[in-house]
Amino acid sequence: MLTIGQVASRAEVGVETVRFYEREGLLEKAARRPSGYRQFDEGVVARLAFIRRAKSLGFTLKEVRELLSLKLDPDGPTSEVKRRAEAKITDIEAKIRTLRKMKTSLTRLTRTCPGHGRTGDCPILESLEGNVKL
Repeated sequence: MLTIGQVASRAEVGVETVRFYEREGLLEKAARRPSGYRQFDEGVVARLAFIRRAKSLGFTLKEVRELLSLKLDPDGPTSEVKRRAEAKITDIEAKIRTLRKMKTSLTRLTRTCPGHGRTGDCPILESLEGNVKL
């Protein structure tokens, strides 16, 4: 059995992250020692690594929970996992388009700003007030 600190260290997450995932139901409630300290089995480290990797790919906690649920059914169809991954790709592509638009607007604005003078005459600040079109 592992302490919460050992689990966190092996999974490369913080102790508070382990507690949070336990509260959120992504981890089963840990058994408690008579002293009240949590004790975890080795499988929790793998589950935390799964969660960490899924989050690094952009999956939300809700989506991670759903993926974990699919993982628990080894005979389930992979098509559902693939569908969710493809949906995440679509979300990421939309975010990339939005970020590109933001970058284009900010690039245009920074070109209009001389970088000296009064902030009261700053075209960037004026555009944020809606006085200059992005």
